Amino acid sequence: MKLNNDLLVLELTADFGTGPSILNAAVILDSQAGHTLVDTGMPGMEGAIETALAEVGATLKDIKQVIITHHDLDHIGSLEAVKASGAQVLASARETSFIQGEEWPEKMPPQEQVAALLADPQTPPQMRARLSLPRVAVKVDRALSDGEVLPLAGGVRVVMTPGHTPGHLSLYLERTKTLITGDALTSDAGQLRPPGERATPDMQTAGQSVNKMAGLDVQTIMTYHGGVVRDDANAQLARVAAGMATN
Repeated sequence: MKLNNDLLVLELTADFGTGPSILNAAVILDSQAGHTLVDTGMPGMEGAIETALAEVGATLKDIKQVIITHHDLDHIGSLEAVKASGAQVLASARETSFIQGEEWPEKMPPQEQVAALLADPQTPPQMRARLSLPRVAVKVDRALSDGEVLPLAGGVRVVMTPGHTPGHLSLYLERTKTLITGDALTSDAGQLRPPGERATPDMQTAGQSVNKMAGLDVQTIMTYHGGVVRDDANAQLARVAAGMATN
């Protein structure tokens, strides 16, 4: 779905064992600098990404950069395949060691526990399938800094939004006042929601990050889980920030 002239939303279907759900990756469109993919879905989704790119007459080879909001597998699963087409990988410095496979994923059980669970015949099939998913280890070409403005699509500002993971980042497209939140926020049917508490180890820091985003002038918000929020985006963002501050 083309959200505006600067942004294409890629609706990727995944199943985490509870039925199909949509992951909302994004492509920042810039015919001069090259297109930029934001997050890459689960492993094996490169074909679905390429199919979605066809809406704007593009292929994976037209993706010059990939910006990773954070290292959870549903965001970096197809990163290796996308990078193989020639894209540069950008992420925050704190997420780099996770993405490169040098640090064990924050939300995965310890390695010894994973090995024991896989060896245990009593481990439920759903858990076994999740623990058996391939680990991603892809070189990050450049670390991004808070407040940095990338020369893409009229200016894309990097906003560090830790809490969901230690180095989570969001992106603010200045020309269209569009905020790409990754998992720093969620939404449902156009209504903005806080980040998922079960998947966010540091909710206090996450609340501070939401409050930081509430200081932006936002017309449209795109969350990875939930999709696009358009109606009174600034007011909705202020509401969620206030709610998290009081919890």
